[in-house]
Amino acid sequence: MFTLEQINDAHRKVKSGAEFPYFMKAIKALGVVRYEVYIKDGHIDYYGLHDDIIKADAKYAPLEIANDVKKDQFKAELLAHQQGKTDFLSFIKMCAEVGIDKWIICMDTMTCTYYDQTGNEILVENIPV
Repeated sequence: MFTLEQINDAHRKVKSGAEFPYFMKAIKALGVVRYEVYIKDGHIDYYGLHDDIIKADAKYAPLEIANDVKKDQFKAELLAHQQGKTDFLSFIKMCAEVGIDKWIICMDTMTCTYYDQTGNEILVENIPV
């Protein structure tokens, strides 16, 4: 079973969205099969093979999530982040402003699915490896 310390070690090496594929490979190798990131406060739930779960605490003061999703703006800002033009906290704040509540990463399908506050799927992306 992986530990939160191992995940945090891998995450410390990520400075921008451009380095995200490295992080994915590293935590998949640790045995993470899925994880859920909550925009409101940054807490993350990591799941292992046997539904083992490790919960990472909130990382910042709660943000207000916009009720109306601005999908086109989100897509443009996401692309900029993936190109390394923004840091992680800037990306998180942008997600809240455009109505993204959380995302779920699935290691089996190598997808990242973004959701609004009511659980509607906003965008599904394939993760490059």
